[in-house]
Amino acid sequence: MNKVPLTLRGAELLKEELQRLKSVERPAVIEAIAEARSHGDLSENAEYDAAKERQAFVEGRIAELEGKLSNAQIINPSELDAEGRIVFGTTVDLMDLETEEEVTYQIVGDDEADIKFAKVSVNSPIARALIGKEAGDVAEVMAPGGIREYEILDVKYI
Repeated sequence: MNKVPLTLRGAELLKEELQRLKSVERPAVIEAIAEARSHGDLSENAEYDAAKERQAFVEGRIAELEGKLSNAQIINPSELDAEGRIVFGTTVDLMDLETEEEVTYQIVGDDEADIKFAKVSVNSPIARALIGKEAGDVAEVMAPGGIREYEILDVKYI
């Protein structure tokens, strides 16, 4: 299996979710199954079916998280010597050259990506256009509406 790149924070979040699934969700599902079983005939028991479905989801997610964490390559941007270049984990200040709007993004793994928190996947078009560039460079990003140009204002390794 390929290594899964994660920031330190991303790995912590996956570990927290895994712990919650094992210590809270799994016992709750087991209890729900036992409760549904106590109601008798399982062939027409919607509660039992729903609990079994939830159990399958929880167990699948636990297996998925354990797999990702066992194959994680945790990258701490503050320990990288990237000589000012944009790499995985860096936080980048950009200016859209068309609108002059400034935005800040952190380049993270697929599991951490969340645009609401300004975290973009390393596999996204914008991240691919930025990787390897440095402050002062202009990156051309293929967006759904056509090519957009961003000037790189600052690169931070935090």
